[in-house]
Amino acid sequence: MSPRAYMIGAGIGSLAAAVYLIRDGGWDGSRITIMGLDTHGANDGAQAADYTSEYGHGPLGNSAGYLNRGGRMLNEETYENVWDLLRGIPSLTTPGTSVTQEILDFDHAHPTKDIGRLLDARGPRTRGDADDYKHMQFDTTDRILLTKLMTLPESREAELNGVSIEEWFAESPHFFTTNFWYMWETTFAFLRNNSAMELRRYMNRMILEFSRINTLEGVTRTPYNQYESIILPLRAWLSEHGVSFVTDRMVTAFVFDESDPMRDTIRVTGLEYLDVARDGAPGRIDVAEGDLVFCTNGSITDSTSLGDLDTAIVEDERYAPSAALWRQATEHFYGLGNPDAFFGDRTQSEWTSFTVTTNNHLLVNEIAAITRQAPGNALNTFIESNALISLVVHHQPHFAAQKPNETVFWGYSLYPRQKGDIVNKPFIEMTGREMLTETLGQLAKVDTRAVTIDTKTDAIWASVVNVIPAHMPYASALFARRSKGDRPDVVPANSVNLAFISQFVEMPFDMVFTEQYSVRAAQIAVYRFLGIDEARLTPLHHYERDPRVLAKAALTMFR
Repeated sequence: MSPRAYMIGAGIGSLAAAVYLIRDGGWDGSRITIMGLDTHGANDGAQAADYTSEYGHGPLGNSAGYLNRGGRMLNEETYENVWDLLRGIPSLTTPGTSVTQEILDFDHAHPTKDIGRLLDARGPRTRGDADDYKHMQFDTTDRILLTKLMTLPESREAELNGVSIEEWFAESPHFFTTNFWYMWETTFAFLRNNSAMELRRYMNRMILEFSRINTLEGVTRTPYNQYESIILPLRAWLSEHGVSFVTDRMVTAFVFDESDPMRDTIRVTGLEYLDVARDGAPGRIDVAEGDLVFCTNGSITDSTSLGDLDTAIVEDERYAPSAALWRQATEHFYGLGNPDAFFGDRTQSEWTSFTVTTNNHLLVNEIAAITRQAPGNALNTFIESNALISLVVHHQPHFAAQKPNETVFWGYSLYPRQKGDIVNKPFIEMTGREMLTETLGQLAKVDTRAVTIDTKTDAIWASVVNVIPAHMPYASALFARRSKGDRPDVVPANSVNLAFISQFVEMPFDMVFTEQYSVRAAQIAVYRFLGIDEARLTPLHHYERDPRVLAKAALTMFR
């Protein structure tokens, strides 16, 4: 009997592993089963009502409109595996075109050029003065410490074990008042108490973006939300190739071969699960010899809580299900990492987003006028807001099902325990209506026009269909302070059939919080199990070694 593959988790890592098995391994898709608690993974976008039937979510008082819990930045130059993967996947909307070509064509036709990247009481920081965000605002100590971090060799990365960004820059708290930090933390969702080790990797892998971070011209955008533009085409291609998708199945434990008393060999012989659609009825899958298991060991959207226009979220306090499965594996074998390093402290990872749906274009047009940029030009951050609120207004429509009169955008707070400046309660405790009230107040504070947005409040509220809050306790868990060994290898030592494919595995050089990371992990796992020469892995660019890029970065550091 031909071996089978079981994918735990239905995000892009599992989808990519299935594609590589079929494309490069010659597998028949009927031998592959993908199991998950939802269809989205961390690539978001759907009508709000669709989320209410997924695990962990209940019915909403107002389920109208759309939900975008968050968005993932793409990059044309450094997402090598993503473009390679999607180059073989047909577009669902443009016949004869691959998903890669469709995305790049759209992005080239609608290039990002952020004008309202940072906003203060005097409007966008593009005034040509000392606060203009073309200036990074580093002082000498900032430059020394940042350069020291960037040039630390990977062989000495262990020197950063458990070190936070704040600790690394302890000699220069000024660093956290610079335009650079405001842009960096809100572009990539880094917090001060996150890992200096991960910041080092980012600064090297994303060095190409350093000189253009103020305009985000390196951001690649999809035609619609990333679920519709990336995940749906992947799922369609895999379905056409016979891959089985099983929803509502929570894998709770690996059953390991116990015949080796020294436990030198990792061999999965079974998967225990709960059928959440049948009141948690238990079940088991027998994993035969030769079968493969690919596990998404950690998800940044686990334990998400939703609210609606007039309902605040009720925080889901449960430990992340994907990390719980990972933890169960670590109880049987050494060397499989430490999930608690990432999922044990929510203060390092939580943030709260909100998605606004309106029945006309008034609010989005007002945002465009205040930020001085058309929808689709990336990211606007209110740097003087207590909860550090940012807005993401995509090119419209952002959903294929949007009516011509509708608009959809989302925003987020990186510090949801902080009180609002307009609504006197922590951001996490606000209803959707209160979050939008806070946002309208922030827009009014930075609106320098003669006729400001606060004169149009009644008309704006008349257009609001819904505002959906989403609290994600593990949204930035992949940046949590860590040590070498806290992330397992993609294929752990002595593993016969278990691989980890997620943002929480260890790979040299590459950076987490990207589709690139999960897709590359999937390729490595498939190639190792199937004995495919790893010289055939998708090549990565090393812009941190390019003298021209480094020279540009050096000039930017003094800008």
